[in-house]
Amino acid sequence: MQFTPPFEQGVLLRRYKRFLTDIRLNDGSEVTIHCPNTGSMKNCLFPGEKVWFSTSDNPKRKYSRTWEQAESDAGHIIGINTGRANQLAEDAIRAGVITELSGYSSLRREVKYGSENSRIDILLSDPVCSTDTDSPDSPPANTESTNTTAKPKCYVEVKSCTLLEQGQGYFPDAVTTRGQKHLRELMEMVESGHRGVLLFVVQHTGIDSVQAAAHIDPEYASLLAKAHSAGVEVMAYSAEMSPNGASLLKSCPVKL
Repeated sequence: MQFTPPFEQGVLLRRYKRFLTDIRLNDGSEVTIHCPNTGSMKNCLFPGEKVWFSTSDNPKRKYSRTWEQAESDAGHIIGINTGRANQLAEDAIRAGVITELSGYSSLRREVKYGSENSRIDILLSDPVCSTDTDSPDSPPANTESTNTTAKPKCYVEVKSCTLLEQGQGYFPDAVTTRGQKHLRELMEMVESGHRGVLLFVVQHTGIDSVQAAAHIDPEYASLLAKAHSAGVEVMAYSAEMSPNGASLLKSCPVKL
């Protein structure tokens, strides 16, 4: 994923009202920018440290700038924009980086599924076994070989992981009833004969492994263990990030 133009730099002053952030630009002026992160952003807020932002040319936006990345006091880069996680995952699947998800010819985003009225982040399938008619297939995902036998559809839920505590990466950074719902629906897909995958996109260069944050959301941690036992595949891939671009490069351990 290349950022065109590259992100601009500023200095973090404060985040407030959930979606607003004040920064100081390189010319010394102070501006308010949009914060595209609904979580607590625990251990991601470092006033006085560098931040990077993008600028939209949409005249209807009240705040044209969007907070994209931050630098921690230890020098780690953190991806603030959780919306980037799904695109990073899609790009990595199409490029064959996530080997566990290769071999599918169709990749679709935001497809309705489950009994709790959700939309799956990524649905992988092959035309030979696809019966969906709610939306057309997108361009083919990376395919290693031509499949002649039907394979189960693969439902991939993407989560952005940015919480680092005492050298360990955690998810979530706040209680997430929505995340709990997604785990239940992934279990439903597995029970129906499909693949259910929880993919942590690690947008923090200081995180080497991911673990459920039982000290923050014990219900989520319990459901994750249950989902894994029920056959939901849990994996994590780390992102390399800069103001010029970002990409998923390698898998990292998930402690279950």
